[in-house]
Amino acid sequence: MNDKAPYSYREDKNVPDFDDTHPVMVFDGVCVLCSGGAAKLIKWDKKGVFRFATAQSKLGHALLEHYGCDTVNFNTVLLVSEGKGFTKSGAYLETARQLGGLWHLTRIFGILPKFIRDPLYDWKARNRYNWFGKTEYCKLIPQTLRDRFLEI
Repeated sequence: MNDKAPYSYREDKNVPDFDDTHPVMVFDGVCVLCSGGAAKLIKWDKKGVFRFATAQSKLGHALLEHYGCDTVNFNTVLLVSEGKGFTKSGAYLETARQLGGLWHLTRIFGILPKFIRDPLYDWKARNRYNWFGKTEYCKLIPQTLRDRFLEI
């Protein structure tokens, strides 16, 4: 989790206003792996809790910048939930917690220290374009699911 005060983005003039009553996942919209992951999360999120913004959108870019993330290479996913920012492996663990059900079982990876989890995440992030490729913004997200997006 990021060390910023909860809801600090509300005071950041660079972050556009948005509905923060739902967790917001910011991901690289041109990454096939990331866009595919967002599409899967939407399907698994039966209660419709999560909202999404691409890193390339104004909102996504501003949130990444607010939480001190790279806004050029988009080397992390960012989950903003209950006013707090979660990045890298922490974002995935928090997402699994909020999905509930059997997803809680994946939280066992939380026993691994962050200094082990995050370098593994970084390795995947560095290689994601080589392994999975790039696409147009959110091309993999079906039109029927676009209502879950705050910005693309």
